[in-house]
Amino acid sequence: MDIRRIDARIAVSPQIDPADIAAIKAAGFTAIVNNRPDGEEPAQPSGDAVRAAAEDAGLAYTSIPVTHAGFSHPQVAAMIDAIAQANGPVLAYCRSGTRSCNLWALAAAGLGEDQDELVAKGAGAGYDLNSLRPLMDAVAPKRSDEAQ
Repeated sequence: MDIRRIDARIAVSPQIDPADIAAIKAAGFTAIVNNRPDGEEPAQPSGDAVRAAAEDAGLAYTSIPVTHAGFSHPQVAAMIDAIAQANGPVLAYCRSGTRSCNLWALAAAGLGEDQDELVAKGAGAGYDLNSLRPLMDAVAPKRSDEAQ
C-alpha cells in the first residue's frame, strides 16, 4: 500500500484490497472513502468487497465514485460529510490517489480553507493541485465583500 498522508485528518492511496483493511485499521484510520467507480479496470476489487471488509473491521465506509466526467458539487458535499462524520483519520482511495486528493482539496476549499495551504499539503503528499485552483475558487464560500 502507498498511503500518502495529507494531514492528520486525511490520507489518500491508490486502489486498496480487502486484505489491506487490517493494516489500514492498524495504521489508525477509522473511515475509508472509495472514490473509484466499480469496473474501471477488470481486476480491481469491487467496492462492495472493500465495504464488507471495512465494516467487518469496524471502519466506516463511504462510496463517492469520481469518473472521467469530473467533479460535481454533490461529490464535494459528500466528501465534506464523510470527513466530518468520521471518528478519526480518513483514508480515501481511487486508482492512483489523485482523484481522492483532488476531491479532498475541493471539499476543504468548500469549507473555506486557504487554497495556498491546500496546494502545499497536496504537494507534500506528491500531488500538484495548482490546476485545480479554478475549481477550488468555484466551490469556495463567497466572502461578503465579494457578494456586493
